[in-house]
Amino acid sequence: MTDEANRLIPDFVPNAAEPVREHLAASTDLATFLQQAGTLTLDERRLIAAQALILLEQNYVHLPLKAAMYAVNPVQRLRLLIHRLERQTPQDMPPEWMFHTEMSEIFHSVRDLHTNYLLPEPFVGKIAFLPFLVERYTDQQGAHFMVTQVAEGFQAPGFKPGVEITHWSGIPIAEAVDLAAARFAGSNPEARRSRGVQSLTVRPLRIHLPPFEEWVTISYVDEGGTKREFRENWRVVDNLPAFVDADTVSSVAAAQALDLEADETSRARVLLFAPRVLAQAKAAEAGEPAPDLRAGEIATTLPNVFRARTVQTSAGTFGHLRIFTFSVDNLETYMKELQRLIGLLPDRGLILDVRDNGGGLVFAAEFALQLFTPGRITPEPVQFINTPLNLRICRKHRDDPRVNLGAWVPSMDQAVEIGTVFSGAFPLSPEDAANAIGQQYFGPVVLITNARCYSATDIFSAGFQDHHIGPVLGTDQCTGAGGANVWTLDLLTDLLAGDADSPYVRLPKKAGMRVAIRRTLRVRDNSGTPVEDLGITPDELHRMTRTDLLQDNADLLERAGQILQSLAPHAVSITDATATDGALRLKVKTLNIDRLDVYVDQRPRASIDLADGQADVTVPGAATARSARLEGFASGRLVASRTEQLQ
Repeated sequence: MTDEANRLIPDFVPNAAEPVREHLAASTDLATFLQQAGTLTLDERRLIAAQALILLEQNYVHLPLKAAMYAVNPVQRLRLLIHRLERQTPQDMPPEWMFHTEMSEIFHSVRDLHTNYLLPEPFVGKIAFLPFLVERYTDQQGAHFMVTQVAEGFQAPGFKPGVEITHWSGIPIAEAVDLAAARFAGSNPEARRSRGVQSLTVRPLRIHLPPFEEWVTISYVDEGGTKREFRENWRVVDNLPAFVDADTVSSVAAAQALDLEADETSRARVLLFAPRVLAQAKAAEAGEPAPDLRAGEIATTLPNVFRARTVQTSAGTFGHLRIFTFSVDNLETYMKELQRLIGLLPDRGLILDVRDNGGGLVFAAEFALQLFTPGRITPEPVQFINTPLNLRICRKHRDDPRVNLGAWVPSMDQAVEIGTVFSGAFPLSPEDAANAIGQQYFGPVVLITNARCYSATDIFSAGFQDHHIGPVLGTDQCTGAGGANVWTLDLLTDLLAGDADSPYVRLPKKAGMRVAIRRTLRVRDNSGTPVEDLGITPDELHRMTRTDLLQDNADLLERAGQILQSLAPHAVSITDATATDGALRLKVKTLNIDRLDVYVDQRPRASIDLADGQADVTVPGAATARSARLEGFASGRLVASRTEQLQ
């Protein structure tokens, strides 16, 4: 093991230490890693470019929007690339990195994190990293870039969390971030800047080209005010594996809305800087007690997905639920654990935190909304762009229970006659399933977002705002603005498997592509508004502070607590249910409710006014009822709903 590798190996917690130490010991410097690259033949390059043209020209739902908003023409650029490739020979073709660069630039030109060129081996599953993390905060002097995590075992004079970076390889740090932001996709300035900061030290090589530089010179000011500098090599290692298979036909793969870069980066950050999460995941898998829980934290069976805890603020004690990802492959397990966790959190108010969540399964995002509101959830509808190829796919799978594409066929058929650009709009999430559980948390809820919220998290945030579940508190002026369901080229290939004239071909050496296939539209007050490029604007803005970055979001949680303090909780519950003399008798307890409507077996049976929060309700002829639903109102507004199974 080299001395440099030893510097990068964290001293991990028990039960996770040795596997991770051995894993990081296998990391290699960037220059050595790149010696394995460059094996694509000219024919393989031509095949990749041809498949990209099919995806962008015939499947890409946002092509008209992107051409209009950013004055780009990725289809023509691909045609020109294909033309040049046809004139090349194996002897005079440019180096492979130039081909990857052009392909990446074409895909990045549309500023869509759903639509990606995925590099082939040896880049598949690899991350390039530096052994520390940089984050941005703002004060009256402007933006600052501070080290917030350092891998244990790494040392440089005075270098630790809290030091501020001044220059990056000689470039003033703010300008270096802007240069990185311009290189990577992002559909609004704050999203691009946020990803520019993120990419300083962690880059998934499946999505990004390798760093141009083999090493970085970091200039910083230590705690004593001394200016210092050191040089650090980029290193490459295998990332943690993905949670979901998005390449094989299934209901989960067909309902993906995921920022792959964010998903890869999130797993990389766990590997590098969150060993306790790995230890907790290993313990949960083995059915053992969770190690290293922090004060107020609740053990979870899904530590890669949730972090639940009680937080103290000057405004009171509240629950804080972090949802790191919606990328899950078992929806039932996810929903049960979500319900369990919110049932253990304080009922006075909940801080629901989805910052940095790159999305995942649309069902996981939209099914979760019902738990926090008494109202009925309307899932977001989605649309295909009308092309012969999309229509062909939908016709073939109109009765396929795995993908359920039949609803879109009539409008796409009609488009041949009337020339509409998009198909009809229908939801991915079945509406009944999105409301099958109902409200489970009865305190007020505030949602925290940032510019790295993307895809299914944009859908979740839009649904939260459109259904008036609670205020949205943003640490940036907008979410990442990713509004689409995304399919991989391998999934599209499988959907037309067996067709002799299918245009899709699997790519060589595990190269890949993803495309935004169906765009999402908002509902209720914002009905019909696309999410792509617009995102969700928060109701209130809180810029991250130095204290937030060093003290576990202290200022942010304080602000959220103040918002919750101003909101009244509402609750309704059945304390006793008995069947007597052919009638159903319910004892009901409520909080901040002035009217109660009672439904028995889904039928309205009673409505009463309340004064003291207590009520006895008798429903004649309902002794054999199976369920009762209570709907509580305050000043004519539905504020709480609870369904109880009686038998």
